Amino acid sequence: KQWYQRRVRASESDSALGNDPKKVPSTQPLDNPPKSAALVHVHQHESAALAHVHQHESAPPSHVDQNENSANRRALEADEETPHTGPDDENRPSRGYEYCDHTADIQVHAWGSSLKEAFEECCIGMFGYMTDISTVQASDTFSLQAEGQDMESLLFHFMDEWLYAFCVEPFFIPNEINILEFDEQNFKISCEGYGEPFDLNKHPQGTEVKAITYSAMQIKQHDKGWDVYVIVDI
Repeated sequence: KQWYQRRVRASESDSALGNDPKKVPSTQPLDNPPKSAALVHVHQHESAALAHVHQHESAPPSHVDQNENSANRRALEADEETPHTGPDDENRPSRGYEYCDHTADIQVHAWGSSLKEAFEECCIGMFGYMTDISTVQASDTFSLQAEGQDMESLLFHFMDEWLYAFCVEPFFIPNEINILEFDEQNFKISCEGYGEPFDLNKHPQGTEVKAITYSAMQIKQHDKGWDVYVIVDI
């Protein structure tokens, strides 16, 4: 696990979130969100300067605000009889994400017809665990880049860049992510997210994601597309 974060609490009352992540489907609002300020995390970041927000001068594409959070609609609620889905599941949508139980942490399982789609869904799945992203309005555009030494490290840094964007000003949270350039040879990504700054008065506080991990990370290709698995530290 990547233990390079330093936790900074906004108030002493933030010691507990008060929600059970196993009982919170990503497509439903969280019950009784805490009233205290959000937890803020600070960690070393090599490319923070690459992330920037475009507001009025670069509004999100018009369809994003009208899609009722398409990524969140594709999320599958955990079920004891069907803990997770696979590429042979005839009822599985072409892209989406779900959560798989893991000791102490949570595993985000995402898939898509392309590796690009699977990466996008995995990152949205991470945000869906921290809040009900159906409450997020796509009013701003946030751009960032990520790179790695191989595909696993690229996935790690891609998600870590987005987690960092959420943890520092402007505390940006997207309800949709679009990878504009995916260089699979040199392991580089340029992307945009469509959303707004996190606001506890509007966005319910779910389970805090502390860090992305390499533990049991998997990137699998099959005849119907790609599946990725990432365990996040909570």
